[in-house]
Amino acid sequence: MSTEFVYEALPMRVVFRPGAATSAVAGEAERLGMRRVLVLSGSRGRDVAQAVADSLGDTCVGLHPGAVMHVPVEVADEAVDVARKLDADGCVAVGGGSALALRAGLPLIAVPSTYAGSEMTPVWGLTENGVKRTGRARAVLPRSVVYDPELTLTMPPALSGTSGMNAIAHAVEALYAPDASPVVSLMAEEGIRSLAAALPVVADARSQALYGAWLCGACLGATTMGLHHKLCHVLGGTFNLPHADTHTVVLPYVLAFNSPAAPAAVAALRRALGTPDPALGLYDLAGRLGAPRSLAALGLPRDGIERAVDLAAATPYANPREASPDDLRTILTAAYEGAPPPPAV
Repeated sequence: MSTEFVYEALPMRVVFRPGAATSAVAGEAERLGMRRVLVLSGSRGRDVAQAVADSLGDTCVGLHPGAVMHVPVEVADEAVDVARKLDADGCVAVGGGSALALRAGLPLIAVPSTYAGSEMTPVWGLTENGVKRTGRARAVLPRSVVYDPELTLTMPPALSGTSGMNAIAHAVEALYAPDASPVVSLMAEEGIRSLAAALPVVADARSQALYGAWLCGACLGATTMGLHHKLCHVLGGTFNLPHADTHTVVLPYVLAFNSPAAPAAVAALRRALGTPDPALGLYDLAGRLGAPRSLAALGLPRDGIERAVDLAAATPYANPREASPDDLRTILTAAYEGAPPPPAV
C-alpha cells in the first residue's frame, strides 16, 4: 500500500460494556440534549427496546417496533410520520434506524443487537419497487453507539454466525477499497481475526465478537463499498433475500474473484484467518457455523441470476478487478450452487 493516503475519522462516541443498553442510553440522550426520544426496533428486538424505553423514563415519548429488513420506503415513511406526530427530537434505534435519521433529520443513538457493524457507518439503504438504493450521508451516522454484549446472549446461533460473517464482509472489502489506508487495514485485520476466532465459540466469546463487529463496521464506514456489497444489495432488495445470510454466501466467491488483484489484502486475510486460502477459509467458517452456503438455499430462483447480473452491471462500483457481465454471471452461479470457491492461485 502506498504511504500516501487520506483517512477521515468519523465523529462517533462509543460506550462498550455489559448492561449498557439500560444503564447508559439515558445518559447519552441527556448528553446530546434529547428531550423527546422515540425508540425504534424490529419485532425481534421489541423486548430489549421496551427495556431501553423504560430506562429513559419520561424522556421516551414512544416505541415504534416497525423496522424490517432492507427498509422498504413505505416502512421508513411510516416511522417518520410517527416521529413527527410525537414531536420527537431524537431517536434510539435498537438494531437499526439509519433511514429514519436520513428522512427525518433526527439525531440517532444506536444500540446494536447483532454483529453486523453497520451502526459504525454513514451508509443508508432503502428499497422501492424491488430495487435497493444505498448511499452515504453524515445525517445517518449515530451520535453515540452503545454496545452491550449482554444483548447478544439470546441471539439465535444462526443469526450470530451470519451477522458476524456480514461484518467480516465489510472488513474484507475495506482491505482492497480504492480509499483504503493503513489505519483501516489494521482495523480490518484485527476485526476479522477477532470475529473468526469468536464466532465458532460465540456463546463464550460475546464481547470479543461484538468488538470485532465494531471494528469491521468502522472499516465499512471509512471506505467505499465494492462488488460484494453491490451484489448483496441487488439480491436483497430485488429478491428479498435475508441480508446477513446473503453476505455470508456471496463473500467467498467475490473474494476468490478479486484475490489476484489484491495481494496485500489477501496477505492480511491469511494472517487474520490463519489459512493460506482466505476465500476457502471463509467458506469453511460458514460451514462450521451452520450458516447457509448457497443462494439456492436462501430462495433465489435460478432465473433470477440474469436479473441480478443486469442490475449489478447497470451501475458502477469500485472494485480492484473489473467484472464483466460474464464474470458476474460466473460469480452468482457459483454462489447459487454453493460449491467451494475456486482455489487461490
